[in-house]
Amino acid sequence: MPCYRFRSLVMTRQSAWIGFALLVLMLAFGVGVVADSSAQLARWTTGAHRGPGNADRNAYRHPGETLEFFGLEPTMTVVEIWPSRGWYTEILAPFLRADGKYYAAGFALTAKRTPGWRKKMQRELEKKLAARPDLYDRVVVTELSIPERAEIAPPGTANMVLTFRNVHNWMKGGYAPQMFEAMFAALEPGGVLGVVEHRAKPGTSVEKMIESGYVTEAQVKKLAKRAGFRFVASSEVNANPKDTADHPMGVWTLPPTLRLGDKDRQKYVAIGESDRMTLKFIKPKKRRDRK
Repeated sequence: MPCYRFRSLVMTRQSAWIGFALLVLMLAFGVGVVADSSAQLARWTTGAHRGPGNADRNAYRHPGETLEFFGLEPTMTVVEIWPSRGWYTEILAPFLRADGKYYAAGFALTAKRTPGWRKKMQRELEKKLAARPDLYDRVVVTELSIPERAEIAPPGTANMVLTFRNVHNWMKGGYAPQMFEAMFAALEPGGVLGVVEHRAKPGTSVEKMIESGYVTEAQVKKLAKRAGFRFVASSEVNANPKDTADHPMGVWTLPPTLRLGDKDRQKYVAIGESDRMTLKFIKPKKRRDRK
């Protein structure tokens, strides 16, 4: 019996040490993955491949911190809504190129309701992608225009959908609910929706939101909830306390648009780009969790 007890004690201690060693390795590996992911993001946010002046706007858009908050990983399937001229495409596409997948759900060239200036911008984006196959050859371009083109990726396949400063445009167009529904449909259960939007003061009317380009957090949460999303967390990484959100030409008064031209230019340059909310939602895994 004593020998049996001694052997059991030794085996228990050995098992404990083995378990501890495995835990250390797992933690070290996890930290290593996170560190490598952060390093890759830093590489692509500041790389020489960025378009003229694009990296300078990192000071206002904080792409690395924003994408880390949303939980971006290099193995994910990610959809970006309306990439415009590809500011975030320059980061997301090369970051996901090797092990993930990037969908650029752009302005619909085949939709009648798409304005000419948006079609021109979409063609410029596609030309940009074609010019650098070493970075963008694996980008999947899809069209998003309600109601003509609403499937931005195969349903239920995306790990993450991202939209940057678009909600006010959808509200103006009268199709914001349908856009959130399209994003919901593309995501897998448990998938993440990341939203960055110009932030209006609480209580701002819908009419004022549309006019100014600033949207309340409550309005974005309302639209997301209606589509089935559950709110997870918010970040102040893109906050700008200097922005009062009450400018004569709305958000377009501020950089980079500076719609007033030289009038009070230095005043608005000193404020910088708009105050922005950064909100994270998930598509619940079970229907009863969609609250």
